[in-house]
Amino acid sequence: MLKIFSLIALFAIAAFAAGDANFEAVKRDLNVPAIIMFLVFILGTLGITYWAAQKTKSASDFYTAGGGISGFQNGLAIAGDYMSAAAFLGVSGLIYLKGYDGVIYAVSFLVGWPIILFFMAEKLRNLGKFTFADIAAYRLGQKEIRTLAAFGSLSVVVLYLIAQMVGAGKLIQVLFGMEYEFAVILVGVMMIIYVTFGGMLATTWVQIIKACLLLTGVSFMAVMVLYSFDFSFEGLFANAAANHAAADSILAPGGFISDPISAISLGLALMLGTAGLPHVLMRFFTVGNAKEARKSVVYATGFIGYFWIIITIVGFGAIAFLNSADGAQYFIDGKLFGGNNMASIHLSHMLGGNAFLGFISAVAFATILAVVSGLTLAGASAISHDIYANVINPNASDEKIVKISKITVVIVGIVGVTLGIAFESQNIAYMVGLAFGIAASANFPILFLSIYWRGLTTRGAFIGGFIGLITAVTLVIIGPIVWVQILGNAEALFPYKHPALFSVTIAFLAIWFFSKTDNSQRGKDEKEMFRAQNVRANTGIGAAGAVDH
Repeated sequence: MLKIFSLIALFAIAAFAAGDANFEAVKRDLNVPAIIMFLVFILGTLGITYWAAQKTKSASDFYTAGGGISGFQNGLAIAGDYMSAAAFLGVSGLIYLKGYDGVIYAVSFLVGWPIILFFMAEKLRNLGKFTFADIAAYRLGQKEIRTLAAFGSLSVVVLYLIAQMVGAGKLIQVLFGMEYEFAVILVGVMMIIYVTFGGMLATTWVQIIKACLLLTGVSFMAVMVLYSFDFSFEGLFANAAANHAAADSILAPGGFISDPISAISLGLALMLGTAGLPHVLMRFFTVGNAKEARKSVVYATGFIGYFWIIITIVGFGAIAFLNSADGAQYFIDGKLFGGNNMASIHLSHMLGGNAFLGFISAVAFATILAVVSGLTLAGASAISHDIYANVINPNASDEKIVKISKITVVIVGIVGVTLGIAFESQNIAYMVGLAFGIAASANFPILFLSIYWRGLTTRGAFIGGFIGLITAVTLVIIGPIVWVQILGNAEALFPYKHPALFSVTIAFLAIWFFSKTDNSQRGKDEKEMFRAQNVRANTGIGAAGAVDH
């Protein structure tokens, strides 16, 4: 079956690669070296998927690769999950567009990792099995908490998935001269193949390989940019300011985030949202014990921190190079071909020609495929493990659970493709910012309080968590982007693009209030159970991965 899907995917690529004659006016000639590298990568990842499929037998194999990933490998894979299309294409595109404000995204993305390292990693591994809902449901009601966690996870997964789909569609559009819609469909097909057959093992190794290639590629780009300015940051920034329409103002805040509330709200979303991303939290269950979980975060933080430094150089390098006279070839009717998300892709062509463009494009596509695979797996686990196996049918067999997962993968893939087409014009870093906001509002408060607050009850977590989720989603819908740009209304009902400051605050207050006012016997029993949970969370006693500290 896998071979059949592989042939279908390759046929689709070959068919679409021919391009559309009607699109010649706005699309470029095919880049043969780029396409060759692109196809080599796809063949390689399909090989990894086939290998992983032979080893994926149980639900544990499918969701967590059997817990056999080392701390270093998992750190690379987590970095790979985090270095998504939004990170590589979106943030570099934001920096190209707005300068300093794009750097705020990079810094905010990074500062969430110390929270995970010091407050979450070890306890996640000691208390969980497959998903973060395992931790929240450890002493609270299974039905209520897992239902809430599934809704929160799926909301985050869908928004995050949109960003990756938009990035993939634009990338393939630039490379192949393909219709954007067909490009997004192609990514959806490949994603379904990877996850359905290879599970977490295939996803992990694709992430590891992709992380290594991406770090190598962006490092080369940064070195080449700095080399052009005698390794002078001052020279780079001065040239970028001179070539940008906003001049020196790109070196100061305010171009994209224009008020303190928006800045705080965005920073809060990206910082706390990191600790609420379901596809990242799942990675802590792929290692053997809590010690390896801590190592994972240390390695991941190092790789990700280095990556953000490099992306800042690449973003300002794109301003300096693409807005120069030599960069005119990348513009059509005064607009960058493929949109601002493609700034780093065009920069790679200026720095290294067709061969390097091929490498960076293949790596960018690898980035997208690996991340959407992890997201889809997280969405599938929310339905199959949290809802089906623990709420609907607690006696379900491993085979049945995995079957439900694979059906869910197909559904999530279809939803991702549909929304990816609908949100074509949105900056992908912004879309991920919204996903982080919902993760910070719906997932993080429940997870954090279930670990650290004795007074949390099922009633408080369920009602307060849903209030946080509904508030975040509602404020996104009635905010400037969806209400005005997507739905076409004249004025937004909620004035801020990023709602996290409001929705996170409301979520914590609601959880606190409804837990405090819960005087039921069930609530009292749950508070008493905190002591046993706390012992296991800190020592690992009773956990499969318990080790000496």
